[in-house]
Amino acid sequence: MDEISYVVVFPTIFSKNKIPQLITNIKKILKIKNQQFKSVKRDGDIVLVDANDPVFASSAINLLFGIEKIAIARHIKNNFQDIVSEITSVGGNLLLKGEKFLVRVEGSSKGFLTKDVEIAVTSSIIEKKSNLGARPGTEEDYDKLLYTYLTKNNAYICIFSDKGKGGIPYQSQNQKTICAVYDEISAVSCFETIKQGYDTKIIVCYRQKSELMNLAKIVNQIIPRLVQDNIELEFFHLKIKPNGIKNYLIYVNSILEIMLKHSNSHVSLALSPLVFSTNFIDYSLNQVFAKKKIPIIPLAGVDGNLFNDAKEIGLERNIKKLEKIVTISSNEIPVFSKKEVESALRTKKKISVRVGPNNVHDILDSLEENH
Repeated sequence: MDEISYVVVFPTIFSKNKIPQLITNIKKILKIKNQQFKSVKRDGDIVLVDANDPVFASSAINLLFGIEKIAIARHIKNNFQDIVSEITSVGGNLLLKGEKFLVRVEGSSKGFLTKDVEIAVTSSIIEKKSNLGARPGTEEDYDKLLYTYLTKNNAYICIFSDKGKGGIPYQSQNQKTICAVYDEISAVSCFETIKQGYDTKIIVCYRQKSELMNLAKIVNQIIPRLVQDNIELEFFHLKIKPNGIKNYLIYVNSILEIMLKHSNSHVSLALSPLVFSTNFIDYSLNQVFAKKKIPIIPLAGVDGNLFNDAKEIGLERNIKKLEKIVTISSNEIPVFSKKEVESALRTKKKISVRVGPNNVHDILDSLEENH
């Protein structure tokens, strides 16, 4: 049997009408990561990548948004006997002695039911791999999932699979948006902005030089999602005291004023009704509308997932700090500091970063050179 292995990309349900953009992003990220590939094409609702090194290619592709799961899979024709034989063979190689397994087949079958394949494969593995002592599990209790996806003409038997990042493909919204990274909650908001498909420009704001290392590490986790070789970042220094809720709110509003100075049509606000008062959010929205721009609030529907996103961008150690930020309790609406905004605009440092392993040091070194 002629066996070909592909990286199989399963789009999220929200991305199924945006597959061309997802394919564009896959090609870009593979080139950025220097991964050689022969083709990127679709087969029904999935995307197939014929890559020279499927393991490294799948790792690179899984940085992207718009993906529910990603797999390395054997490709064969959609034929009942061949499918049963191939899953049995692959399953035998994947299963360890005494493991409970679950066979799951989904997609388009012709002339048979997917349930028929599941039953036939389960019986075949028990019979032909009896030396393993492997036994069928249940939906709630199994050690290994043997997953196969069927399209109209083909079958993809998964050897390895991983969960995707969700969301929709980057730039599928076709709207230029600015967001600011200045602490943990703003980093998660920026992450969500990209996840929601906006073409995102990032600025970084800080109050003390001691914050720069942490902010550089955070930004380093975000910029690979922008699917670009070179990322342009702008840094602004606001001399606002770092202590107290009132000063924090002044800081947030001052950063908003800096974002409004940029030409982007959309402004991403790191605000959530679960954290900030309605009055404070309304004030920020009105400031954006007054400049004839459109606000977006990517954290509006995010609750406990905020902490999952924080872990996704490497903020496990910052969870306590994030918890402190999200327990703000204030109905004040401190206006921005005009003096500090004007001063911060004069501190602007624009740097270009090539996405790679030394981004944190490149960012910090570039700031020192521009100082």
